[in-house]
Amino acid sequence: MTTETVQQNQQSRQSLSTSAARNLATTTKTAPQMLGITPRYLLRALPWVDLEAGVYRVNRRRGFILGDGLISTYADGGGVSRVIAEDLRELPFLSQVDSPLLTTLANAFVEREVAPGELIVDADAPAGQLHIIAFGRAEKRATEEYGSDALLAVLGDGDFFDAAAWVAGTPMAYRVKAVSACTVLSLDRRILAELADREPSLRTQLDAFSNDGRPADREHPIDLTSGHSGEPYLPETFVDYEEAPREYELSIAQTVLKVHTRVSDVYNSSIDQVQAQLRLTTEALRERQEWEMLNHPEYGLLNNVVPSQRVHTRKGAPTPDDMDELLARVWKQPAFFLAHPRAIAAFGRECTRRGVPPQIVELFGSPFLTWRGVPLLPSDKLDLKGSASSAPGTTNILLMRVGEDRQGVVGLRPSKVPDEVEPGLSVRAMGVDRQAITSYLVTSYFSTAALVDDAIAVLQNVEVSNYHDYS
Repeated sequence: MTTETVQQNQQSRQSLSTSAARNLATTTKTAPQMLGITPRYLLRALPWVDLEAGVYRVNRRRGFILGDGLISTYADGGGVSRVIAEDLRELPFLSQVDSPLLTTLANAFVEREVAPGELIVDADAPAGQLHIIAFGRAEKRATEEYGSDALLAVLGDGDFFDAAAWVAGTPMAYRVKAVSACTVLSLDRRILAELADREPSLRTQLDAFSNDGRPADREHPIDLTSGHSGEPYLPETFVDYEEAPREYELSIAQTVLKVHTRVSDVYNSSIDQVQAQLRLTTEALRERQEWEMLNHPEYGLLNNVVPSQRVHTRKGAPTPDDMDELLARVWKQPAFFLAHPRAIAAFGRECTRRGVPPQIVELFGSPFLTWRGVPLLPSDKLDLKGSASSAPGTTNILLMRVGEDRQGVVGLRPSKVPDEVEPGLSVRAMGVDRQAITSYLVTSYFSTAALVDDAIAVLQNVEVSNYHDYS
């Protein structure tokens, strides 16, 4: 714009311009915003136990616990699936076997590809092989008493069958059919027999497994009697406890926040610069805390679900049937489902397709879908597995019972820490260095625990990209 034009505009204007007036106005500012802040419903919905010391011991009745119930596999340099030898200890009769013997067994597995709809093993067939599903989904089915077909379980990556029939050489009690394309690793029973003949330790383990009198409820029995009359001798018993109960130590998330004194001294009106920095840092720590409580390899809830509490989706998308199966695993006072927002949307689509729209309940000031009266809380900390060049992939849906009084899931935090600004979170001033920078140590202490096995269950391999045409 030329000087002549500016002069003409000034001569034609009859009042002060808004651009000039802004120089005398006070600007209304927001506090700093951050995209990564979420409602963190898990942290809000969990009951918290305040620890006087940094350790939480979960005393239980003595039980029989192995591992995660899965045998892991990997692809070698040629793309062939192989069994991780040490994971064969998931089989009870191999739990105490020497590593070289496990390696021999692992190397003897043979890979084969199974097409969708093809039988992996048929019912009543001799159990001549032990099978591990390296990749894919299969259904375990049997014929019921009156001839109808029954779905016993859905099998996925790492599941194996049938160890008991394989050891005893008895016929299979069910058939296993591939639902998707499956990669199956199989081990011939003849190899196990040959190794047992050469290794007395393995033969001892096999004999003990064949004569195993382990109770069905996986806990040391309490002898009782009922329905009796007269004066019989009553059984004598005691309740045995685990000699080495699990202990949970508080985990930690930390960072050092640095603020230059020039910023905090001069640019502190009308928003406190230090408080703004601390608020966003605290939010980031809490976000990390929720992620760790779900995904940490030791105490994360996803990694502490026992095999009997893991459910595979029947068709991929989360259906009402799948959610009912979860509720059958956590049937004692279930509190809430926890799922990725995409998984909740996928479940909503399946409900719409079936004409059973979920009910809505209001919690924390927001509406939530429910199933059978149990709310579905969203969390983006349940990761979507996949890549940028493929479909969004799969995720998991958790269902849990919560609270110490219900033998459920609880959050753990210290009862008090120095310089605490929120429960379990402290901000400690570390002083000013020679560059005039003030440092603040921001620390969050936390952990989580499931008090008994049936307090939590997970629906695995939930596909979120299945859509329907309702026209």
